[in-house]
Amino acid sequence: MIYSESSRCDKPFVKVNCAAIPHELLESELFGYEAGAFTGANRQKLGKFEQANGGTIFLDEISEMHPALQAKLLHVLQDHEFSRLGGKRDVQVDVRVLAATNKPLERAVEEGVFREDLFYRLNVVTIHIPPLRERREEIPVFLKYFLEKYSEHYGKKPPMFSEYAITRMMEYTWPGNIRELENMVKRYVIVGNEAQIIRELSTHKPIMSSLSGEPRREIAPAVSPAPPVHANGNGAEMEMPSLLEIGKRAAMQAEREAIERVLAQTRWNRRQAAKILKISYKALLNKLKAMEEQTKGQQKHEEA
Repeated sequence: MIYSESSRCDKPFVKVNCAAIPHELLESELFGYEAGAFTGANRQKLGKFEQANGGTIFLDEISEMHPALQAKLLHVLQDHEFSRLGGKRDVQVDVRVLAATNKPLERAVEEGVFREDLFYRLNVVTIHIPPLRERREEIPVFLKYFLEKYSEHYGKKPPMFSEYAITRMMEYTWPGNIRELENMVKRYVIVGNEAQIIRELSTHKPIMSSLSGEPRREIAPAVSPAPPVHANGNGAEMEMPSLLEIGKRAAMQAEREAIERVLAQTRWNRRQAAKILKISYKALLNKLKAMEEQTKGQQKHEEA
């Protein structure tokens, strides 16, 4: 909207996802390179900044940019010029820069992972977009928009969600924000099963915090809780799990909560989540598959 309402709306708009490109390649992606700059560089390539000259460049997830590259970006913002990799002369550009992040850059500056001078250079006008859980009244609007969009895309005409389903959605905390809601509507259009959507939402039950009054998420247990100890008809105590089994269940639940929390923070970027969790990408996929099977097994047990 900023771009379309600006004086540059008839000029290029170039988007770069800083989190999706390895930092070793991001510099050449942004600033281009000359032929022979490195092995495989057989011809000159213009970078995103040159492609956006006269228009706007959107740097998404800028908090993921490597500190070494942040210094070169700061130079571009200050002097409006840069050199391509392997280049012998500077290239001047006139580009409006929009940047977005889902992390608090002030904290990143304090932690030393984001340059303070770059932060103040970028922080001219800030627009804070609240998470979906803080603007629940907009959920019906998004539902209608995405339902129309994907009904046309897939050539289907499912009915609008029931009032009950919409109420459940407005009670849900949406840790994945708009993207999670969009994917949920997409699944509904493809599968056409509202009951399945409601079951998915029921695995994340919103409850009220006794301290703040704000809704927080209660994650359904990955395994059944340990049965309480009680007397049977003969007065004898029922058998309870060993401490080893109790510890195993608690560890599985803690692992599940950590994975879901990191996935929500990374907007379901599983490679990034695996890096934060310090496990391999394959190990994370295996754990997600196991979590899904556990959830399905629990749902079948509840239905039975």
